[in-house]
Amino acid sequence: MDYRTEEIWCQNGTDSIYGIAYIPDTNAKGPLVIFSHELGNDHTSGERYAERLAQAGYGAYVFDFCGGTVGGNKSDGSNKEMSVLTEASDLDAVLEASKSWDFVDANKVFLLGGSMGGLVTTVVGSSHQDEIAGMMLMYPALSAKEDSGALGYGTADDIPEDVSLFGGWIHVGKNYIVDLQSVDFNQLLSSYRGHMLLLHGDKDGTVPISWSEEAMEIIPDCEYHVVKGGGHEFFGQPFEEAMSYILSYVQGQLGGSVQTHEEA
Repeated sequence: MDYRTEEIWCQNGTDSIYGIAYIPDTNAKGPLVIFSHELGNDHTSGERYAERLAQAGYGAYVFDFCGGTVGGNKSDGSNKEMSVLTEASDLDAVLEASKSWDFVDANKVFLLGGSMGGLVTTVVGSSHQDEIAGMMLMYPALSAKEDSGALGYGTADDIPEDVSLFGGWIHVGKNYIVDLQSVDFNQLLSSYRGHMLLLHGDKDGTVPISWSEEAMEIIPDCEYHVVKGGGHEFFGQPFEEAMSYILSYVQGQLGGSVQTHEEA
């Protein structure tokens, strides 16, 4: 199916959020998948998912969180200000804004997140269960809380205003650590009553697959797939495999048919 793209800005308080909508060429309101990107990435990491979803007839929206990107992004905010909770606030704002878009059926909005974006999706999806049609997590960064605790800060007062992560690859602020430690992600996952899709690559060197294996056990209704050859992000054949699971999940949640990439 043909589709068009449109830049759409959302507002979260005084912060402006940049994003791109992928809109199938139909005249009717339809489903929407909102993609939340990984720590250090930006909206472009979701583009290949959005393209494939749009080709299958589903709308998609990719956006830059306010902070959390290496090299800068198009949204307001900075790495020193961002945390899992500020990003959850951004996703909240996007979810609310999407209800007014003329190509979106507000009863058919899905959340899809990778790594840190998976944690953000967990926070928002669990608190807006009656507003979303489904939740999809890819290699969620469930190890981040333990990793941040391993930095050795005794109390919040001991955390510096500049925190170096992954050998200096990205610098965040004090609230990144404080907010991570404040969230009980297992409780949020166990509280989700809908059917959830969970994907994790068996070659992930950043977040061990054991974290998703443990999460699968506490999510009440979980469809879990190990993506063969998948690392921390999916490319090539692992992407194709993940995409097939995503399309099948969305189709199943909507109770309709899905157009494959080959048919598009």
